[in-house]
Amino acid sequence: MRFLDLSGLKRPQGYEMELAALPKEILMAEYAMAKAFAINDLVRSVHKGSYEWYGYTIGNLEKPELIVDIGLPANDRNVPDYTSVTPERIAEFRESLPRESIINGWIHSHGDLDFQGFSRTDEKNQITVLDFVTALMRKRVAKREVTIQDLVLLVKGRYGERELEGGSVSLITDVPVGEARIWEAVFGGFCYSIVIGDSGWHRQEIHYRKRGILSGHTTTETKDAQAVLVDTGRFLAPQDFDVLREEVREKILPTARSPRERYEKECT
Repeated sequence: MRFLDLSGLKRPQGYEMELAALPKEILMAEYAMAKAFAINDLVRSVHKGSYEWYGYTIGNLEKPELIVDIGLPANDRNVPDYTSVTPERIAEFRESLPRESIINGWIHSHGDLDFQGFSRTDEKNQITVLDFVTALMRKRVAKREVTIQDLVLLVKGRYGERELEGGSVSLITDVPVGEARIWEAVFGGFCYSIVIGDSGWHRQEIHYRKRGILSGHTTTETKDAQAVLVDTGRFLAPQDFDVLREEVREKILPTARSPRERYEKECT
């Protein structure tokens, strides 16, 4: 059910019980990190220049918090200081994955730019990826008490229209109730964001979204996070570089720099 008038709801302070935790650090296979930088190197060698590109971090349903691979989609355009992500492109790439694989974030390069952080353009892209990822991957993370101003408690069969008119919310029970506390389920999800540079640096964030099932109250939060590398027994073999080289040739599309909103300088 959903309350029609949310003005009667107040968010309580401290009345929340955690049921499950969302990740506080980014678990990433050594293979995935090595692949990201291999793509970065190949972009420069294949296209004879440093260009921004983006891809998706890939996990699996059994352990969604672990990045096991990097997926390289067809980028719409790549210039030295700009790349963009669209919902249509994310959905298109998701359809190409095995059933057990999921997108748990995105990764992009700042090439040789002297900016080791996230820009305003990155923030817009991150919202797009967060919307997609959390729509498909969320879990019950908490129970939160909902405080209702002017709650009216009624007993089934013992009230009339006049009693029903009162209060902002009416709770009808089959037995008399003197006090009621309402706790809503809170569903949450997360999305990883990683940026890397030609010189070998990388930075990571985790984006969170939580939503109360009754109140609809939604919160988002972003935190810097460490990347914890995990040995999954997989490594880049020589033939992998041959496959990646062809992917970079086909999916990275360098274009001349075009007029647009100023990029990295605006966010400093």
